[in-house]
Amino acid sequence: MTDTKNKNTSGVNGSPEGRVFQPGSFNELAEAVELAFDYRGDVMVSLKSGESISGYLFNRQVSGSDSYLEIFPSDSSETRRIRYDQIAAIAFTGEDTATGKSWETWVSKKDSERRIEVERVAAEAKIRGIL
Repeated sequence: MTDTKNKNTSGVNGSPEGRVFQPGSFNELAEAVELAFDYRGDVMVSLKSGESISGYLFNRQVSGSDSYLEIFPSDSSETRRIRYDQIAAIAFTGEDTATGKSWETWVSKKDSERRIEVERVAAEAKIRGIL
């Protein structure tokens, strides 16, 4: 698979944001579609006909020649189904909204919020003479 920005798919914090993949085989296309499905931003799907569709990829079905993806186009309220054999390239154009947001960061934030709440409740209890 050709990655026109970098020669890998790891990106900053593991995100493919800003990359364009031009698959050379069905397996490479399936891999690129999986990356796009897991991506939390918009992608641009370039078709062999020259048309480009930008939007959020929300579904895909891999079943040989009947494989397709489904996308919510940015400029329409109707979903669009695109067969794999129509796809020339997939670009990760939208911001990856989850970049840098890991489970560890979330846990740390929640732990900090809990400590602040405990301190607040303890201070109120002391004022009331409970503690």
